[in-house]
Amino acid sequence: VFCGYCLAHEIHLPRSNLWYYTGTYDTILFRLSPIQNHRDGSKTIAALFDILILSCSSFLQTAPISSPTTLPAPTAIASLPFVMRLTSESNTSLIGRRRGTPRKQNMVLNQKSILVLAALCAAIFLMGLVLGTHIYGTPNSTATTNSNDGQSQHKNAESSPLAAATANKNLSENIQNLILESAKAELIEKQQHEQELEALKHGNVKEALHLRGMQAPGDVNYNPHHAVDDVGQLEAPFNEAVEVGEGDGAMYAGDIGDHLHHNEEEKEEQNLELSEKEDMHNHFAEAVKNEAVVSGQKKSLREKFHDLKAEAAEVVKHGLRGAIGNIQNEVTDGKVDFVKGELSYYPYMTLPVSEDYDFTKYEPLGGGRFAEYKDGDSPYDITDKLKEQSDELARSRRVHVLNAMKHVWKNYKEKAFGSDELHPISGRVTQNWGGMGTTLVDALDTLWLMGLKDEFWEGRDWVRDKLSNTPPGDVSGFETTIRSLGGLLSAYDLSGDKAFLEKAEDLGKKLIKAYDTKSGLPHGSVNLQTGSSHNFGWFGNQFVLAEIGTQQIEYRYLSHATGNDEYAKKSDRVFDIIYEIMPEDGLLGEGLQENSSGGAFFSKDKVSFGAMGDSTYEYMIKLWIQSGRKEQKFRDMWDKSMNGVHNQLVQKSSPNGLTYLADRENGRLHHKMDHLACFMGGALAIGAYTDPMGLDSTRAQRDLKTAKALTYTCYQMYARSATGISPEFVQFGGSNDFTIPSSAPFYILRPEVVEAFYYLSTLTGDPIYREWGWEVFQSLEKYCKTAYGYGSLRNVDNPSIPPEDRMESFFLAETMKYLYLLFDPDSEIDILNKVSP
Repeated sequence: VFCGYCLAHEIHLPRSNLWYYTGTYDTILFRLSPIQNHRDGSKTIAALFDILILSCSSFLQTAPISSPTTLPAPTAIASLPFVMRLTSESNTSLIGRRRGTPRKQNMVLNQKSILVLAALCAAIFLMGLVLGTHIYGTPNSTATTNSNDGQSQHKNAESSPLAAATANKNLSENIQNLILESAKAELIEKQQHEQELEALKHGNVKEALHLRGMQAPGDVNYNPHHAVDDVGQLEAPFNEAVEVGEGDGAMYAGDIGDHLHHNEEEKEEQNLELSEKEDMHNHFAEAVKNEAVVSGQKKSLREKFHDLKAEAAEVVKHGLRGAIGNIQNEVTDGKVDFVKGELSYYPYMTLPVSEDYDFTKYEPLGGGRFAEYKDGDSPYDITDKLKEQSDELARSRRVHVLNAMKHVWKNYKEKAFGSDELHPISGRVTQNWGGMGTTLVDALDTLWLMGLKDEFWEGRDWVRDKLSNTPPGDVSGFETTIRSLGGLLSAYDLSGDKAFLEKAEDLGKKLIKAYDTKSGLPHGSVNLQTGSSHNFGWFGNQFVLAEIGTQQIEYRYLSHATGNDEYAKKSDRVFDIIYEIMPEDGLLGEGLQENSSGGAFFSKDKVSFGAMGDSTYEYMIKLWIQSGRKEQKFRDMWDKSMNGVHNQLVQKSSPNGLTYLADRENGRLHHKMDHLACFMGGALAIGAYTDPMGLDSTRAQRDLKTAKALTYTCYQMYARSATGISPEFVQFGGSNDFTIPSSAPFYILRPEVVEAFYYLSTLTGDPIYREWGWEVFQSLEKYCKTAYGYGSLRNVDNPSIPPEDRMESFFLAETMKYLYLLFDPDSEIDILNKVSP
């Protein structure tokens, strides 16, 4: 009781915040979930010990703890010498084989004793916590102001909107900084105005134009990032010399002498624009006062103020009289209906990134932003000029992705060259893929595309001289095909070096033996020395849909490169079987079994575009493109499946209407979506842009709209977490669209979301996908970067937990590659006409 009382006292815990602390803070009660098994009992005791120590330590501190962010981390608590922590992984059995096995527990007490003790401790402690909160109430109870101060504030509030917005003393730090920056901006504008008058006094109209931000693109002094004010505020001599073109967005009217006389109608338009701008300023002041956010988003007012100024500038440049009204509606109502072509400006363009950019200072900006993209709409016109600006910005970001790759490769070369994986924290090596240099082989095409040719040729030498395709024991046919065989063939396709093709053919001859089954479906596991193969016991010895349908691109290309059609024929047999037994709705069960006649049937009813099912659908559309869009069977299968997806699996969340793909099992929907399922954003876009009925067809537009909407949801899976990084999957439902489940809060450096960003950015030209990708990359740099590489995250919603000592080969082969291509407008890749392994 005493400890709970002290905790409430020292952190000034108000009654309204009691359940925030006890319900969500990681150190205290995220382990105090309903006790389901023996392991949970040990976690409960460990959590109670943490609470008691936290209470005592905070009582002894001289300064009170002011917020949850300053509470001691669990690792700090566990280091205290007089506490024995009984630790275990949370819900390990639900996480999957990649996560390892739980640590063994040395339990002294039996389960019943643990549960009784846990309940008793929790009850006593909570009594003290509740007692403390009732006595001490709210932490702001002592923050009072006298009546004279209140009268002064009220008087100042009446004098101006900005004073009214700042009348409250209890402003957040963000608002105080915003006010200071606003004052600085006004001072700069005043100085520019004085310089403009001085230029006009000396007859230097061009300089005055520049100071007003009205130089046209192509002029020597043109500055596209200069703040542009309303022309209605220009001094009289300036007004007599210049007018601003409208309609076509011109900012420079040409010969000054042709515009010496303004009629009364033009002056009225200028006054109208000035009035609109004043309304916008007053509205912004009101937004500051209420610390409002757009569409319930967490976007900072500082950023919103920047957007408002940018949009006000576009009003002047383009003559968009209704834009200010749209801005006001967006701030007050949080709802603006966007249609393609409604707005011919783009508010999210920023300055190029400096080479010494400090990623450690980056803070995730939160979810809910960019709501105009939520439903898959295209709210802005994508002009050639906008694409040029986006390309310039992307090149400055590309440098940092390249540096990230160099950081990893330098350490891989020094500590693990030729090994399967490098551990990014300890620097240890692991041969968990048979010792076939999986990270090196998997990343060869990334090295080539990034221009790291010296590193690429060093990798070629190792492949040629040291790579052995006969590891001891069995290997996963699926994983070895997509990582090793695909890596070798991609390197050959890009470089033309025969050493890669020779090793690929040697590996392919051994892997293809997994197809020697009664039905022709490939077993999941194969021994590369003996050729024996079998399915996995953990899946009931059944064939996994995602594994049997995700090898054909590699084998078909191997046949093309070697002239041996055995690889293509055997692998194509899989899609022949699936085509024959495909359900009417096009949705495939995740498991198959052979029948007595040499065919197969779906043995598992579950349909998922996440784990176990995902990439078979992806290969449908990519095989059609690889065939030169000639093998219609693959396109027909894709279109049939996508009809089923839209009729049954596409769902909308509540309350914000995010689009997601549900799983289906036994006729019922399960409202979760895996990170893996986000590949569909790119796949649907590719399908739309290659639709035989044309991009403007109803079907193609449906698929493209869903692709964009899904990708926005996948972006929100990143943006809404504390680290700005997505968990393994999210569960839809509750009061805010989705939650991060306790069984899968981790991130293992997966690529699917940035892959979708890349495809949509390339196909649509919309710079927004580069903006989202840049946020993801900044979070990776801040929260995943380690001494020797990049580590997985155990809990994306807890930034205080350091990365894990694990880095998958696909992080270099896919995640880094797609991030680089996203910011590489000069890429040689043609995604619509060629699909390489």
